[in-house]
Amino acid sequence: MKIKYAELETVCGVTSKFPEHDVPEIAFAGKSNVGKSTLINGLMNRKNLARTSSQPGKTQTINYYKINDSFYFVDLPGYGYAKVSKEEKAKWGKMVERYLRNSKTLKLIFLLIDIRHEPSANDKQMFEWIKSTGYTPVIIATKLDKIKRSMKDKCLKIVREGLGAGKDIKIIPYSGLTKAGRDEILEVVSYYAECEGSEPSGESS
Repeated sequence: MKIKYAELETVCGVTSKFPEHDVPEIAFAGKSNVGKSTLINGLMNRKNLARTSSQPGKTQTINYYKINDSFYFVDLPGYGYAKVSKEEKAKWGKMVERYLRNSKTLKLIFLLIDIRHEPSANDKQMFEWIKSTGYTPVIIATKLDKIKRSMKDKCLKIVREGLGAGKDIKIIPYSGLTKAGRDEILEVVSYYAECEGSEPSGESS
């Protein structure tokens, strides 16, 4: 698919009412500094529409990006930043849980994991949390350009085993630098957002 139009349409804080509409939503979850804004900008083919924060953990909003006038990318707050208070973490957690449980048009959740490291306890918790709400997440292993090509398969295996993800869980490696993986991610987006073509096949790792 081609993304011809993208716009930040709605920003929701902790107490905000989520927008109501009848078009599909594709959500992105991941810890702070995992490269979520870089990925979303890369998919939209825009440099700075999804804004990165100079202070990790400070993004406290859920951002809705209208894509091609036909669906939304929904950027969820990053988690796991150590310097954020327990109270703030609890607020964000409740906001994300409220979104996951109440969105009527959410079709897919991408969970971003840094390919260089074994999934953290927070990553594992989010993976299980997404599954508990009835969704099967697609994993995007970010920062592919930060490892040697020869390490790719080993790192992907560590991500899969670290999450306890079965073979039914799709894992797509992605590089924000080279855009490797972009076409495959957009193929998945196209299926869930627009139901074009056949269902994406199996795993990538």
